[in-house]
Amino acid sequence: MRTKRYSETQIIRILGEVESGKPVIEVARQQGVSAATIHRWKSRYGGLGISDLRKLKALEEDNKRLRRIVAQQAIDIDLLKDINSKKW
Repeated sequence: MRTKRYSETQIIRILGEVESGKPVIEVARQQGVSAATIHRWKSRYGGLGISDLRKLKALEEDNKRLRRIVAQQAIDIDLLKDINSKKW
């Protein structure tokens, strides 16, 4: 079975078609996805605009960066505790 990956902006546009009044079955047939996929997308991306999606992506990237920083600090603290616990 061949799978397609749609970008978030494409998904938002597809959901826009559904919200404009087109039947879900018709949009699903045109896009080559199942109606369940569109409903899953609606639960995940429903109510988001493209600008909101960009903000969400920026926040996710910032969150990843901050998590890496905290992980590195935890490693440094653990290393310093290990060094300080040894008797010289």
